[in-house]
Formats: sequence, structure tokens, C-alpha cells
Amino acid sequence: MSIKNPYLQKVYQQVCQRDANEPEFLNAVMEVLSTLEPVIEKHPEYEAAGLIERLVEPERAVQFRVAWQDDQGKTQVNRAFRVQFNSAIGPYKGGLRFHPSVNLSIIKFLAFEQTFKNSLTGLPMGGGKGGSDFDPKGKSDAEIMRFCQSFMTELSRYIGAETDVPAGDIGVGGREIGYLFGQYKRLQNRFSGILTGKGLSYGGSLVRTQATGYGLLYFVQEMLSVMANDSVKDKVTVISGSGNVAIYAAEKAQELGAKVVALSDSNGYIYDKNGIDLNVVKQIKEVRRGRIREYMDAVPSAEYHEGCRGIWSIPCEIALPCATQNELLLEDAEKLIANGVKLVAEGANMPCALDAVAAFQNSGVLYAPGKAANAGGVATSGLEMCQNAMKYSWSKEEVDQKLHQIMVGIFHDAYNAAKEYNMENEQHQANLLAGANIAGFAKVADAMMAQGIL
Repeated sequence: MSIKNPYLQKVYQQVCQRDANEPEFLNAVMEVLSTLEPVIEKHPEYEAAGLIERLVEPERAVQFRVAWQDDQGKTQVNRAFRVQFNSAIGPYKGGLRFHPSVNLSIIKFLAFEQTFKNSLTGLPMGGGKGGSDFDPKGKSDAEIMRFCQSFMTELSRYIGAETDVPAGDIGVGGREIGYLFGQYKRLQNRFSGILTGKGLSYGGSLVRTQATGYGLLYFVQEMLSVMANDSVKDKVTVISGSGNVAIYAAEKAQELGAKVVALSDSNGYIYDKNGIDLNVVKQIKEVRRGRIREYMDAVPSAEYHEGCRGIWSIPCEIALPCATQNELLLEDAEKLIANGVKLVAEGANMPCALDAVAAFQNSGVLYAPGKAANAGGVATSGLEMCQNAMKYSWSKEEVDQKLHQIMVGIFHDAYNAAKEYNMENEQHQANLLAGANIAGFAKVADAMMAQGIL
């Protein structure tokens, strides 16, 4: 990927100078700006208004320490962040990630991506993201509660139902959301829709747990139908990860007739040629919080391999990276292409390296970027916000229907934008990465221009 437009080049160089030590953020900015050239050429007023300079700079970035006591009474200190990137179309919205890899670069890249993803849903949500380098693995419930309470004590200064509404992400599930919500309620003496992904007993939405995985398959099914006159049915499918996104992507894929043969975690991956038994996986991951290797205890005919990236050596027709950013590199893409992969859709946020994406596009593999394909989670979070505001709850069928409509709409918005600006590869396939960026950008840009120089 490269940037030819002089204005966009200048902006990107400024970002590189300011944020030279933030590689994830620089990659995200490069990916977006490299696809916006035809839009900028059509709208010279954006340069006059310094629109792109403002777009790549977060409105606010907060860093704070989180001090908490472990079960031995020893004080531990973690670093935490909340990046409120863009509020042009609504209050900041984006997850909280608890993982040792969390740093400012990762949170900024996620918040930047979230801006366009939220725009694509059609719901009034701006872009934000947060988290901490705290690792929930191996911690007791009491330790996690104390950390969450300390974390929220500081975060509560910056969030609100009409200001910034966080959700869960890697390392932040229903347990953590519950502790965070309880502490916010205690501090503010207010029961409001300040977090999404809540439990059903206190304002959560049905289908929220399944939403990102289900939405990914709704997108993939529509993509195959429109772009290949095909479907998910009978396709051998490999899915990385084994958290909510991967599990429920696998569940919906199986419902649609696909054969899911592999899942992974940070230690390694399982391969079951007969098709993954999701009941076993759910017991391991959702009940026992165990490791994916335990699948072998229940299904000895399966294979377990150390090293999670090895999962991309398994021949498949559909590959769904659903674990974390930069998990699928160029050499992995080359293996998938050589083994005949037909479609790659991102369930995680930018899991494919930029050169891997280019390899898929150049070889004619259908490719869907995460900001479009995995938007089902935040879309359903937006629906949870609506239900909280109305003090009402929709049925599972109603939420699932709305989710399906949103994901089909996102595909067509990205597809149509790519066609409008002639963003196609050598095989005349619509470039959905460019289309998603353009479609997401258009709404944000219109709102920023309307609101003046802020």
C-alpha cells in the first residue's frame, strides 16, 4: 500500500513524525489514507478545512495508573488508557481490552478503526477505545474485582451515557463488565446505560455475546452471494481464536452448513477433520476458562499443535482470523492461497498484515476487512444503548433480525462505494477494504464539515 496524493502524503508524514513509536497506529492510518485518494480528489474542500489532519488526531487521549491489591495483599500497578478519537456522529463508543500487550499505539489504532466501523453501522456512535496492560489470566475473581473497581474509579471521570460508552474486548467479558458497572453505579449513584455487554438481569441485550461472530457470518454469506454466486454451505472453514467471536462465528457457520475444522488460542490450535464439536469448546472456554488443548481429552481423534499461527497451514476454503491484530502474516497468506482459500474475512481488528491483505487481493481471494465484517458486536452494543435509553428490551429474534439487516447493509455500502470509485482488483472484484474505508469516512467527514473547525 502507498499514498500518491500530495495532501494525504503530507498528513501521513506528519503522523509518522509525531507518532514514530506507534507502529500499529501508523499501519491503521496508512491503510485508511491509501484508500481515500479518489475521495480527496473529488472534495478539495477537505484539504482547505484541514479535515484529514483532524481525522488522524484523537480528540482526547487519557493515560492513568491503576493500583490494586492482589490476594497476598501486595500492591500491583498497571497502566491504563482511554482514547476518545472522534465524536462527530455520536458519543464515543468502543471496547476495553485487558491484555499485557496493551499500549497507547494499540489503543489509538483500535479507536481510529472504531470511528469508521461505528459509522458503517448507521448508528449514531463515535469512535473510542480503552484498556490496560492488566492480564486477567491466572487471577482470582476477587483480584479481578479489585482491579476493575480501581480502573473504573478513574475512568468514570471521562465517560457517560451521552459522552462515552465503553464495552468489552479481549480480556473483558461479562464478569469484568459486571464489576466495572457496579463500581460506576456506586460512584455516580446512577443506574444508566454507561456500559454495553452487560448481563441480561441489569440492562444487557440478547444476542450481544454472539453478535460479532454471528454478524461476521451474515456479512460473509452476503459477500459470497453477491460476489461469487455462492454460499457458506459445505465450505471447509478455519477460524483462529476461541473466545466469543470465534466460538459464535463457528456456531453460525455450522448453522449455515459450513464445516469448521480448526480453532486456536494463544498457545496452539486444534484440528478436527470431522468438524469441531462446539459443545466441548464451550465447556472448556466458557465454563472452565481452560486452554484449547483440553479439546483432545474429549475428542482424542483430533490433533493439537503448539504455535497458534500454524493454523493457517490447514487447507480450507474460508479463513476467518478472529484472534488479535497482526496474527496472519504474508507467509501465512501465501500458504492459504497455495492451499486454495476462496475467502478471508476478519473477525478480529486488523488481524491480517497489510502485505498479507495485498497478497489476497492480488490473487483474487475475496477479502473483507474487520471494520466492516466484525462490526456486528458494536452494532448490537448500539442496539443495547437504544434499549437502555427506552428502558425496554427486544426479543432475541428482534435483535438478531436487526443485526442481520445491519451487516447486510454494511456489505452493500462498502461494495457500492468500491464500485462508485472504481476500486477493484485485476480480477474486477470490488475492493471491500477501500469501499469500507470510503463509506465509513463519508459520514464522519460530512459531520465534521457541518460542525466547523473543532
